[in-house]
Amino acid sequence: MKPQRVADGPGGARFWAVGALVRAVADALASRFNPVAVQGEISGFSRAASGHCYFSLKDDAGQLRCAMFRRAAEQVGFPVRDGQRVQVQGRLDVYGPRGDLQLIVESLRLAGQGSLYEQFLQLKAALQAEGLFDAERKRPLPAQPRHIGVVTSLGAAALRDVATALRRRVPHIPVTVFPASVQGAQAPAELVAALAAAAAHRGPRGACDVLLLVRGGGSLEDLWAFNDAAVVRAVAASPVPVVVGVGHETDFSLADFAADLRAPTPTAAAELCAPDRRQRELELERLQGLLRQGVQDALDGRAQRLDRLAAHLGRPSARLAQAGEQLARWQGRLHKGMALAVQRQHWRLDELQARLPPALRRGLDARAQRLQRAEDSLALLDPRLVLQRGYAYLTDPQGQAITRVAQALPGSDVQATLADGVLPLRVRGPGA
Repeated sequence: MKPQRVADGPGGARFWAVGALVRAVADALASRFNPVAVQGEISGFSRAASGHCYFSLKDDAGQLRCAMFRRAAEQVGFPVRDGQRVQVQGRLDVYGPRGDLQLIVESLRLAGQGSLYEQFLQLKAALQAEGLFDAERKRPLPAQPRHIGVVTSLGAAALRDVATALRRRVPHIPVTVFPASVQGAQAPAELVAALAAAAAHRGPRGACDVLLLVRGGGSLEDLWAFNDAAVVRAVAASPVPVVVGVGHETDFSLADFAADLRAPTPTAAAELCAPDRRQRELELERLQGLLRQGVQDALDGRAQRLDRLAAHLGRPSARLAQAGEQLARWQGRLHKGMALAVQRQHWRLDELQARLPPALRRGLDARAQRLQRAEDSLALLDPRLVLQRGYAYLTDPQGQAITRVAQALPGSDVQATLADGVLPLRVRGPGA
């Protein structure tokens, strides 16, 4: 681009217009460097209401202003904050109104952690598919915990923050620390073991009814133990509700998604499971006032009811006299009723006495007739009547009736009973 002459200088020199020179520089930068990839540390990050982001990239030797418009910012899969080392791709440009060199960022990723972040996303998708992050399986925290367990490193600043918050809010609740490394290759196994020990703990102060899994902030590599699949599954499988407070508010780990509740910081985790003592005291005072007022209202109501009953009752002597008159009336009615009942029974007895002799006579006559009929029937069955017609029946010497020929052996004695007596007989031979 030729310089735009705006005035002649000494010796016939030509002068650039400012805007034209800025545009010429921008064009030269674009043709020489773009597209460009830069690595550095984020400084002065801000997000406008429009969604556009502005920050600087710096290192020990320089600094570069950057702008990332909303469309590109929405593609970043992690919270961006100052101090992060990142790798960006974009194009260099010159902002004409101020003449500032700036980098228009089209993509942004963590420097040295790009592959680690991809692992984070892949593992998150796999664990989410297992249902470990489902909202339905998350449990509410106890409203008033009786024993709090803390899983963290004994030397961590997070432990001091948690202890300070718990001592301030619930100094009366026992706290047990289950130590484990929170960084390094050995950390996942120690965290899983500590969570299991906390869930199985049955000490003199009882079992823990809520667990805090905490550590301070750090890079993605520093927090990687809390992205380990074994740790995430241990958090999800814990029989005791777990609150995870790892890093700062912008830090996220997979353990956060599996926890029953995610806290932005370790201190916030302690505050979430420990109701403020002063608030509880105020609530107790309010309930005490309501109870006192309720008792007083109940007593006032009973007193009013007693006054109404006393007014209805009047003087005891009048009530007694009225009761005596009513008792006398009931006594007179009772005497009359009893006399009438006795009279009715007398009438009934006289009636029965009058009806009894005829009934007895009819009963005796009927029984005499039945007896006569039985005697006549019995007489008809008398075997002597049959013997009088020329029949006889035989018996052996023992008096047993002989009904078959085989019972009368030759030479044996038998007896023949006739109408007028018994005839001794001897069997001569078998019958024909």
